[in-house]
Amino acid sequence: MSTASLRARYLGDAVTTASPQQLLVMLYDRLALDLARAGTALEAGDRETASEQLTHAQDIVLELRSSLVVEAWEGGPRLASLYSWLMTELVQANVKCDRNRVASCLQVVEPLRDAWRQAATTLAAASA
Repeated sequence: MSTASLRARYLGDAVTTASPQQLLVMLYDRLALDLARAGTALEAGDRETASEQLTHAQDIVLELRSSLVVEAWEGGPRLASLYSWLMTELVQANVKCDRNRVASCLQVVEPLRDAWRQAATTLAAASA
C-alpha cells in the first residue's frame, strides 16, 4: 500500500470515528490551513493555488453554515451572519487576489477554532 493511500485511509478513519465536536474542530482546522495557504500563495503570486485554497475554504464555510441550527442557541444568528460575512470576504479575496481580506478572515477564524477546540475538550472531559 502506498503512503498516499495509507494517509487517505487514516484520514477517512479519523473522520468516521470522530465525534460531532471533533468534526467541527477538524473543519475549523482545515479552514485556517486553507486561509494560511491562500495567503502564502497570494504573497508568492501563485493565483491558481490561492484560488484552489480559497474555493476549498468557501466549501468549508458552506458546510459549517448548513450544519448550524440557528435556533438551537442564542448565538446562532450571529454565527450565521459571521459565516455569511466570511463567504463574501472569501469570494472577494479570490476575485481580487486580496491578501488583506484573507488575513482578516484568518484573524476571525483562528479564535473561533480555538474556542470550539476548548469547548470540545471540555465536553470530552465532562463525559469521561
